Amino acid sequence: MKLLLVWILNALALLAVAYFVPDIQVADFYSALVAALVIGLVNMLIKPILVILTLPITILTLGLFILVINGFLFYSVGNWLQGFEVKTLYSGMLGAVVYSVLSWLLAAIFIDDKKNK
Repeated sequence: MKLLLVWILNALALLAVAYFVPDIQVADFYSALVAALVIGLVNMLIKPILVILTLPITILTLGLFILVINGFLFYSVGNWLQGFEVKTLYSGMLGAVVYSVLSWLLAAIFIDDKKNK
């Protein structure tokens, strides 16, 4: 149940990103659900490989290259899916940061991780 709630909250965060970042467009809520699912899968499967492969440049940039990786993955998902469009790599980077912050904020508000004793 918690996983379903997180998925819906991430889709809502993606809709909000499309509202705040002008070069990102989401067609409807269904497209946002699919995009949130694909972004989650890409972050789980592909991102660790890219982080390991780019570790030297990430160390040289003191970790800032992770923003480029996140933006590239966000941009790639936007180019791959219909109904979710990211026009430039810069907007992908900005969208990835805004998406992360909004997802975290929504999860902090709506999901109670404290166990009642």
